[in-house]
Amino acid sequence: TTAAIMNRDFINIKIDREERPDLDHIYMDAVQAMTGSGGWPLNVFLTPDARPFYGGTYFPPTRAYNRASWQETLLGVTQAFRDRRNEIEAQASNLTEHLVNASSFGIQTVPGPEIFDRVKIRETAEQLLKQADKEWGGFGKAPKFPQTFSIQYLLRFHYLSGDGPALEQALLSLDKMIEGGIYDQLGGGFARYSTDTEWLAPHFEKMLYDNALLVMVLSEAYQLTGKLRYREVIEETIDFIQRELMLEEGAFYAALDADSEGVEGKFYVWQPEEIQAVLGNEAELFCAYYDVTDRGNWSEPGHGSTNILRVKKPLADFAKSRNEDEAIIKKRLEAGCILLLAERAKRVRPQLDDKIILGWNALMNTAISKAFAATGHTAYRDLAIRNMNFLLEHFKAEKGYHHTWKSGKAKYPAFLDDYAYLIDALIQLQEITGNRDWLQKARELTEFVREHFREEGTGFFFYTPVWQEDVILRKKEVYDGATPSGNAVMALNLYRLGILYNLPEWKEQSASMLAALGNAITRYPTSFGCWACLLQEQISGTNELALVGDGFEKVLHEVLNEYIPHRVLMAAAGPVEEFPLLAARTSVSRVSLYRCSNYTCQLPVFSAKELISLINRDKKDN
Repeated sequence: TTAAIMNRDFINIKIDREERPDLDHIYMDAVQAMTGSGGWPLNVFLTPDARPFYGGTYFPPTRAYNRASWQETLLGVTQAFRDRRNEIEAQASNLTEHLVNASSFGIQTVPGPEIFDRVKIRETAEQLLKQADKEWGGFGKAPKFPQTFSIQYLLRFHYLSGDGPALEQALLSLDKMIEGGIYDQLGGGFARYSTDTEWLAPHFEKMLYDNALLVMVLSEAYQLTGKLRYREVIEETIDFIQRELMLEEGAFYAALDADSEGVEGKFYVWQPEEIQAVLGNEAELFCAYYDVTDRGNWSEPGHGSTNILRVKKPLADFAKSRNEDEAIIKKRLEAGCILLLAERAKRVRPQLDDKIILGWNALMNTAISKAFAATGHTAYRDLAIRNMNFLLEHFKAEKGYHHTWKSGKAKYPAFLDDYAYLIDALIQLQEITGNRDWLQKARELTEFVREHFREEGTGFFFYTPVWQEDVILRKKEVYDGATPSGNAVMALNLYRLGILYNLPEWKEQSASMLAALGNAITRYPTSFGCWACLLQEQISGTNELALVGDGFEKVLHEVLNEYIPHRVLMAAAGPVEEFPLLAARTSVSRVSLYRCSNYTCQLPVFSAKELISLINRDKKDN
């Protein structure tokens, strides 16, 4: 009956918001302006020229809690459209004008010197720590998202200042997520977010981009601390990505659904008797460590109590409480995980979203490059190269690149985020390989974005290219949400490429974008986390590193393994005049490492250890 009404009175268009995030941004803003809140499912009524005039999120099938049913809403909108068309048109015009104005942010520009004051670095950290959950990690209350940019900022703040509370909060956040149900204790990989403060009960959907961002920050945490568990989680998560989210040719699928057989989390949860049947005498140890009880630790409405695997006590403490050897317990638990993972594979699997999205793949590409730097696993470097070759080949469009690819067909013009993340991935790939072709491609794409996405007069970029005509307005996105803002990443790309190619105009554009957002970055760092990391670097300075000499690969691996968050890095067998960092640089009988600032270099050193000593000495002086 409902379908008959919809088909009689409307042209019904169902949008995959991941294929068309540009439309999602526009119409989500419209619904938020109309109702004061937003969310999904998103239902919006448009005039024939696609301007919104009414909408909401979920409409119940029958009237409930004073809310109109979907059928009542459909009939009401139809009547209004026929009888009060002028009012509809006026509402659509006013709302569209509001959306255009809202895209200007309304954030007041502050003078550059104010935002680039060194005190802003500490103010931002203090603001993050005010919002931090000191018991369970993370920031804010449930539902809790990973907020990797905030963790990354605190890691880097500790690196610069030696601040203890910043490091403690960053590592607490990572540790609690790794121990919680948001992390798949059997198969690796992170779920979307946690519905509670303890990271126990996640929304079980696994997204490619969440895992990419977490691998990035875990790689930094491992480089900084050397904590073995971070390395293990990096490896387990990439194993999950390759096993369950990777096309054979090296591209990555978008996501795994939260539910199977109509029940959220059913694929991932356990009853004690199921574990007993698989592990036998080892079940007691496994259940004790992973909090599996007869009572259960989670209850899904309508489906009774069950158990999400989580760790309540770190392995060392757990072993001590049982007066047993930690290494032996670890081996027993690992053996149990292998058996239970094989048993779980027999269950009905969550559905795979097999779209391949350019920007999300680029984020994972960066993550794999960072994982290679942190762990030295050459298979990661090889995978990053294979993935990048796939993206550049299969997403190429007549003009620029496409946004999605599936079953041999690429669709939709790529958006700002796609290009921004891709450029960043190319910069990272150049660092880990020493292949300057990747850097040249990054420069070409940046020039393309500046030509086709840039807003004249502000330095910011629109979300859609200038030639795209099927949207009612061109939006600018600046907030860092589940993924980093395309504008924030472009500001970072402009800054880094500006150094690598000596392009002062690009560096100035990056700085002006930061200045335009001003104190919003330091006051609301959880909404501007990627911006905050860039501001931190521009204030504290960037290490310009050059490695020159035959056989530089071994020394490059040693440098990559070190934690140097604010850096650009190039390596070559000899001088390369095209790049200021490599021009006139020569090796002194062996691979020489130069540390420079504004292309003025100190005397070369000959090992990663000596280079770190140089950097640390200057850090103390500051």
